[in-house]
Amino acid sequence: HLFYQNNDPITAKGLAQQKGDRFLVQNPPALTLTQPQLDKIYALTYERDQHPYYEKQGTVKALETIRFSIPTHRGCYGECNFCAIAVHEGRTVASRSENSILAEVKAISRHPKFKGIINDLGGPTANMYAIECAKKLHNGACVDKRCLFPDICPVLKIDHSSQLDLLTKIRLIPGINKVFVGSGIRYDMVLADKQNGLAYLKEIVAHHTSGQLKVAPEHAAPHVLKMMGKPSVGSLLKFKKMFENLTYAVGKDQYLTYYLIAAYPGSSDREMKQLKDFVTNKLHLTPEQVQVFTPTPSTYASVMYYTEKDPFTSETIFVEKNITQKVAQKEMIAKPTASSAQKTQAVKPSNLPHGYANKPRLQRKSR
Repeated sequence: HLFYQNNDPITAKGLAQQKGDRFLVQNPPALTLTQPQLDKIYALTYERDQHPYYEKQGTVKALETIRFSIPTHRGCYGECNFCAIAVHEGRTVASRSENSILAEVKAISRHPKFKGIINDLGGPTANMYAIECAKKLHNGACVDKRCLFPDICPVLKIDHSSQLDLLTKIRLIPGINKVFVGSGIRYDMVLADKQNGLAYLKEIVAHHTSGQLKVAPEHAAPHVLKMMGKPSVGSLLKFKKMFENLTYAVGKDQYLTYYLIAAYPGSSDREMKQLKDFVTNKLHLTPEQVQVFTPTPSTYASVMYYTEKDPFTSETIFVEKNITQKVAQKEMIAKPTASSAQKTQAVKPSNLPHGYANKPRLQRKSR
């Protein structure tokens, strides 16, 4: 807890831990960049290409996914217990100005290799752009509570209007055929925005989804979701219904892509069976790709993995560490079987518009 709480640039004091006759020192993080500072960085004339030194080694295929992608902000206050973004980018979202982003879009439109498609407009979580807690900006992140879990803090005013205006303006710029939101979005934030959440999702569905929209429920078992710091499946199902209704209304064939994790601390075969039932009977799919949990530095999930305890309650938890059993957990939901396929086909749509396709399908690879 001491390490994590000393990662806010406003309140951190720095830490020193003695080892023998030496000390390990953790300095406070740098202050979050201001909007003018962030705008100045992105106003630099980047080449949008690999360094000439590496050309003789061949092309970098991954470059094509980011060459014409635009970061709108940095940081994430989701604070999922398995994610290190809160540590290395910060829990404070720093957003670029609208003018800065529009200027970059116009510059991209003149690039000789640009074909009219912006692959991604977003950040660690796409719909956190221009949404931040005024209290946090002055006093630092709260020590005793989080912004989004277990419920969205009422002090954090969720308003997607700035993002909605930005997306509308970008797609009207000459030379821009499509601008996709390839970063994942927080569906609980969309639901919490009673004024502009629906309009934002309409814009995303109608103009900014390249066949699949990424969301990250990660699991379905309540106990595991609590260990992850993720919202309940109830909010996911509400969002799913909204997305499918809007998709049907615009006559498009597009889907939600779900990020899922197997063998997370607290997840046994029993919890994976709960997840299997959920994706089969509620999401109506068999995922092609499920990530096996891997401990990452500076996260609470890594503490859970190595100590086999809940760091918030000190209770002992089950942690699967056998690699064979980890893979087995993954295959419980990622590997289709005859029985699961038959079960999926028997599911009747309960919340889809009349005529909306509800056929069993494999989720395409997304990460």
